[in-house]
Amino acid sequence: MHRTVRPLFFLMFVAILGGCAQTTDVSQRPQMGNLLLAEPAPINPRSEMAIARYNQVIMNDGLSEEDRAELHFQRGMLYDSVGLSGLAQYDYSRAIQLNPTLAEAYNSIGIHFIQQLDFMQAYDAFDSTLDIDPEYDFAFLNRGIALYYGGRAELAVEDLDTFYVKDDKDPFRALWAYFANYEVSPEQGQLYLARIRPELAKNHWATSLVDLFMGTVGETDVLNELLVGVQSQKALTDRLCEAYFYLGKYHRQQGNRGIASNYFKLALSTNVYDYVEHRYARLELNILREASARAAAQPN
Repeated sequence: MHRTVRPLFFLMFVAILGGCAQTTDVSQRPQMGNLLLAEPAPINPRSEMAIARYNQVIMNDGLSEEDRAELHFQRGMLYDSVGLSGLAQYDYSRAIQLNPTLAEAYNSIGIHFIQQLDFMQAYDAFDSTLDIDPEYDFAFLNRGIALYYGGRAELAVEDLDTFYVKDDKDPFRALWAYFANYEVSPEQGQLYLARIRPELAKNHWATSLVDLFMGTVGETDVLNELLVGVQSQKALTDRLCEAYFYLGKYHRQQGNRGIASNYFKLALSTNVYDYVEHRYARLELNILREASARAAAQPN
């Protein structure tokens, strides 16, 4: 699931650096048994060139603080897209210093705080986003995720359900709301899925993931469904990043920590850095490691 942002300066540079991506025949997909393997996404040279251009433009003394803040924010998004999270976080912080009303910058830096397990700062960042722009949809998602990982599932349910109802056909939105409900209690999670399942888009491949958590389909069905409509290697890699993450979540719920860990590692291996699923796969791995360490420490 990709987090959308305002284009502005970014579109200007993409237009300058434009070009067409080549497609790849996915019928020649690599496999390991029934498991589809992703080809890690390469660094986009246009992103690298755009970063270089931002570096030049930001040095312009004639920029207003608002324009400079926007440039830092957009460069931060580019840094995030190529996996340079430390530089991205610096740019978001700088953007906020220059323009404290830039809602998107608070939202973006909040995601980094979640990944660092700094939940209090994450809550503050998303609260600031919504104070500035109460209709900023993805702040509800991200604050809900922060509350979910921060051990405040009841509050997470409210935010993630708010995000879901803004597009009740979207299975990804449904899954995150389900995770929060399931954390409150497994029964509440299953009742939630049963209630919202009829509303989900029937032609969206990820609806099969919802069915997997409901127990009505298997993993092979999910892998078959995600291939529908894929026309390029990039599209396949993007979908596999998503699928690996949610399959990892499924196996963690089932208590299969080893399988879950492998799926989260596969999600990370795709290099789709700006997807929600890639961002939280490492956090999920750390949760699994901590659970294994606790289990090993318990006396026999």
